Amino acid sequence: MTTFDTIYQGIIKKIIEEGVEELNERTGHKTKSLPGITFQIDLEKDGFPVLTLRKNPIKSPIAEQVWFISGEKNTEFLRKYTKMWDEFIEPDGTITSAYGYRWKHHFKRDQLRNLIELLQKEPSSRHGVIITWDPNDDGHGGTSKKNVPCPFAFTVNIIGGRLNLHNIIRSNDMILGCPFDTFGFALIMCTLAQKLNVRPGMYTHTISNAHIYDIHYDGANELIRRKNDHPNIFLSLPKEIFDRAEKKDENIVDEIYQAFAPYYKPGEPIIGLNIVK
Repeated sequence: MTTFDTIYQGIIKKIIEEGVEELNERTGHKTKSLPGITFQIDLEKDGFPVLTLRKNPIKSPIAEQVWFISGEKNTEFLRKYTKMWDEFIEPDGTITSAYGYRWKHHFKRDQLRNLIELLQKEPSSRHGVIITWDPNDDGHGGTSKKNVPCPFAFTVNIIGGRLNLHNIIRSNDMILGCPFDTFGFALIMCTLAQKLNVRPGMYTHTISNAHIYDIHYDGANELIRRKNDHPNIFLSLPKEIFDRAEKKDENIVDEIYQAFAPYYKPGEPIIGLNIVK
């Protein structure tokens, strides 16, 4: 199994065996949950963190990250590649808490561009913080909306010529959300490293509430039982991902996907892993 498969499988096993089962009032489903789960993967040593224990639609998180970098909240481009966000689309066709829009427009500054300029000027800076959560609006009985950010902030720093990203998540559906978020944010980490002409380093994923929904228990147990001999995935990404995504060059989605295609040989899908609304 890949390094990421082994890490992920261990967390799923821990939650199934040790997680506290409670009813989630919002969804009406029971969950098994653990607080404060953190894992790390070194992209230079361990390869790219894509789950191979079951088949995943990896073009979806690729398109999502391109959409994020473009700074859009209109979903026309995103829906060409994934319908995952459909439940969260507002009547005007937008997602009000769209991560990329929050990063580039919502707080009256382009956080991603500012981050790049900061680390170009001062590579040792420890101020590389990107915020998605709006404390003026999200949660605590704030404005009613269909979605609020789960990955609510991430930090970026360069140590020893390697760019590291720490992704901080308030809530992670471990069966569907965690592999998707890990893939996506590791991709943006590689994109930023490429833009800054440094090597990708350590990806860290911290979850305040890591949970498995009751309708996913069988799927989780199936994941725990699975084994494979899939090697770690090391790949060469297309050039200028950040600039092309920012310019809404849709060709970059297929080019990134084709970089994965020769190496990604996942196991069979697990039936019945539906999104909990």
